[in-house]
Amino acid sequence: MLRARSAARRGSSAQRRALHSRGGRSVVAVIVLAVLVVLTGCTADGPGEAAEAAAPVAQVTIAPTPGAVDVDPVAPVSVTVAQGTIDQIALTNAGGKQITGQLSPDRTTYKVSEPLGYGASYTWSGTAIGADAKPVPIEGTFTTISPQSTIPATINIGDGQEVGIAAPIILKFAGPVTNKAAVEKALTVTTDHDTEGSWAWLPDDGGSRVHWRPKNYWTPGTTVHVAANLYGVDLGGGAYGDSDVTSDFTIGRSQIVIANAPSHRMQVVRDGATIFDFAVSYGEGNEPRNVTRSGVHVVTEKYEDFMMSNPPYYTNVRERWAVRISNNGEFIHANPESLSAQGSSNVTNGCINLSPGDAQAYFPTARYGDPVEVTGTSIELSQADGDIYDWAIDWSTWQSMSALPAGSGVAAPR
Repeated sequence: MLRARSAARRGSSAQRRALHSRGGRSVVAVIVLAVLVVLTGCTADGPGEAAEAAAPVAQVTIAPTPGAVDVDPVAPVSVTVAQGTIDQIALTNAGGKQITGQLSPDRTTYKVSEPLGYGASYTWSGTAIGADAKPVPIEGTFTTISPQSTIPATINIGDGQEVGIAAPIILKFAGPVTNKAAVEKALTVTTDHDTEGSWAWLPDDGGSRVHWRPKNYWTPGTTVHVAANLYGVDLGGGAYGDSDVTSDFTIGRSQIVIANAPSHRMQVVRDGATIFDFAVSYGEGNEPRNVTRSGVHVVTEKYEDFMMSNPPYYTNVRERWAVRISNNGEFIHANPESLSAQGSSNVTNGCINLSPGDAQAYFPTARYGDPVEVTGTSIELSQADGDIYDWAIDWSTWQSMSALPAGSGVAAPR
């Protein structure tokens, strides 16, 4: 601008000389042109300065908010940058270990991809670069929940196991659960066949337990995935889930034991065909302890040799080919002592007695989860008879034993 003014002053001298030789009209035109040159020179740098001032600064959003306490260790943890990108980033625990995360391809979002610990402190560090090419720090600290206790859980069916068509899924906790609805929301059963089923909370047995069973027997060949995403779940009473547990298993062939006490016989039906028809003896029924319970029992375990006791009546009697069908002491097993009554009368203490040869033939075919349908006796299977009496409960009652509305536990198809 200073040069422009000097030029204008030099121009004024020339104009004065020209005024005497050419006339006033030309002098005015030269003066106007000089003024335009001066104005243009004054505004030449303005637009560039405004563009630089308008360049956006990176805006960093951190979740959870820095300074947050009692954060759920499985809640989403992320950093998002608007009007810029993430240059470098890390989330570390108090020991300096970096937590695994994933940066988006456009470098605007970073998400933590592993669960955090209970009662732990975590710190962000890093830098975002805005459109103005200037760095903005990524920083902040938060802490997670410190439970009074954690409770582990187990699933009764292991990975790769093949089970019978009446097998319930049992999730057993090592302590009490009072926040049952929250737990059920964390449970899923996924199958490759449409399967209607429901969770039901049964009375505590050294810890809370919830069972899932289908409305009807499983379809043979069904593959099942169970996921109990319990880590970070508030179980109630200051306790939280200790860890997630899963199981992948398969429903095997259909095998049903038909056990009608008045007939003194027992049939084994495999995929609709009768493969065995045995003469047997059921409970004598002269008193409640000697009644074989009516209802759908479930095979749970088996032993080639088993020492049985029913004090004060007998103790440590060795029995062969014993297949347990309830926790009240009912087995299907060999008993040579009742051989003369098998097929004609019921004389046992409640078990189903077979000849040694028949028991040995049945034994290898029995599998966890096989149903044993007992009929024709005076007492029904119930809660008093052990931990698996699931099929003794009618369907509407079973659904009512869920902590969630009916239908919430239906298996999701794959």
